[in-house]
This record gives sequence, structure tokens and C-alpha cells, in this order.
Amino acid sequence: MITRLLALVFLSLAALTRPLQAHEIRPAYLQIDERAPQHYELMWKVPTRNGMLQDIRPDFGAGFTLTRQPDETVVNGFAIFRYRLTGDTALAGATLRINNLERTTIDALVKVSMLDGTRYSFLLRPQDSSVRIPETPSAWRVVRTCTRLGVEHILEGVDHLAFVAALMLVVRGWPMLLKTVTAFTVAHSITLGLATFGYVSLPPPPVETLIALSILLVAVEAVHLRRGRYSLAVRWPWIVAFSFGLLHGFGFAGALKEIGLPHGDIPLALLFFNIGVELGQLAFIMAILAAVAMLRRLVALPQAAPIGAAYGIGTLAAFWTIERLGQMFF
Repeated sequence: MITRLLALVFLSLAALTRPLQAHEIRPAYLQIDERAPQHYELMWKVPTRNGMLQDIRPDFGAGFTLTRQPDETVVNGFAIFRYRLTGDTALAGATLRINNLERTTIDALVKVSMLDGTRYSFLLRPQDSSVRIPETPSAWRVVRTCTRLGVEHILEGVDHLAFVAALMLVVRGWPMLLKTVTAFTVAHSITLGLATFGYVSLPPPPVETLIALSILLVAVEAVHLRRGRYSLAVRWPWIVAFSFGLLHGFGFAGALKEIGLPHGDIPLALLFFNIGVELGQLAFIMAILAAVAMLRRLVALPQAAPIGAAYGIGTLAAFWTIERLGQMFF
């Protein structure tokens, strides 16, 4: 059975948590707006961690002058700096580099808006910290950037992965697993789109708390299943996946709001961010099943293993729920 293959889900999630804490999930963000020919305004957002700020900054090379403005602020864990940029030549064709990015674990998302309506999107990483701004923008670059952001977000979002793992513990058989994962996908795609376009919104703290609670509730249902109690979550897990998927969509929307989307390519960016999320989710499912299937060849998994996995995921979810409730009220 599929459920027996999930005996080490909790251990897998716990193992994932440590390296994720070492990588900054929130990327830095550079917005470049052309205000007059060869004159630009820049907004540079750098994530802070425990009050510390990494020494990273944009650099456009010779022929460009970057002047820092005095109105810097700290908002929602980001330090925000503003600059004026002037150049002897047009920005197209210049090389943008984020100095010292290679010394960090931070990605940098770059958005460029020109007077003629041309827009660019780039994702710079510690191992690839520079880019040449092309003469013409590429839709393929938007596709590639947003797909990668989607994959990274789901694989670094341990709470979303824990929910998927808990769902797998209450699903019986591959057809129902496929139906359940599809329902979760459809649901969070709906709320992600609605929230991104501004039709609906929920404040992040309650959303994050309810996401943790949704994981806990599904983990409890997994325990009930092993004890012979059949509920809605067991009979129709796809309904539960769809219902809670709507909630998780608001969580994805909160991440997108922090990251930002290219204004001229929002539908395309949103589509491929969501595709990236799904690719990451499927990769997680296949990795868990492959890992425990290999382990099953080596040792015999005990009958109580799925209950242990459910209790592990539930304990982690209970901790998140209490922690996020504390952040809401204290």
C-alpha cells in the first residue's frame, strides 16, 4: 500500500528543515524604472535575518552613476533602499551585477521597466550573480524565472510539503492520489489567481496559522484511519484537499506579493509560477515514494509506521500552529 511507503515522512521533513533554514527563502528584489532617457529610479529590497543585513548591492559598471537616496526603511523583514541611476548610454546592453551575492544564500529578482513599455525580468543567484540586459525582452526569460521561483517556493515551504505528505497518509490507491493532488492544485490555483489580481485578500498571519492547523487536522484524520474510524477526509480526500487548497493558495499569494511580478507579464508569470509549484510538488511526492520504496527493500516497515508518521507530522503542525498564534497576538 502507498500509505506504508510513507513511514519516514516525518523524518524526511525534519531532515529538510535544517538546510532550508540555511537558505534565505525570500529573494532580494531590485525594481528599475526609467523616468527619463538614461535616468532611472531604483528600489532595492534586501531581506533581513535576526536584525542582520547582508552587504549586497547593485552595480552597473563603468558609464553609470548610482546615487543612494536618504529615505531607507525597514518593512516586514526587508530593508528598502532607493537610488538614482544615470548613464552615458542606454541600460539595454549594460551588465548588471549584484556585488557580494556569491557570499550569501540569497537570490535576487530584478524587474526593469523602460519608458517605451519594454520590461525585463531576471533571477540572479549566488553562483550566477550578473546578467547582461538584452536589447529586447524575452518571454522565455519570464517563463524560466517564474517557473524556477515556483519550484523553489514549494520545495522550501516545509509547511506546504507537510500538508501534501499528510494527504498521502489518508489516500488509498494511485487513482485517488492523483485525484486528490489534482484537487489541491486546482484549488490553490484559484485563490492564487484571485489574490494576485486583487479580487480577494486575507492578511498573512491568520492564513499562515490556518495552514498549520490544516496540516494538523489531516494528520489527525490519518491516525483515525489507522484506528478504523472513517470520516470525510478518508472517504473523499479530494474534497478535503480542495477545501484546504483554497487556503494554501492565499499562502502562495503572500509569497508572490513579497517577491513581486512583472507588471506587463502578470498572466504569464502567474501561470508559470503555478506550474513551478506543481513541478516541485510532484518532485517531492516522487522523491518520498522512491526513497521509502528503496528502504522497504532493505528493512521491513512495522505496521504502526504510518501512525508514527502521522504523529510526527501532527506534532510539527501543532508546534507551527502555536508559534504562529503567538506571533499574531504577542
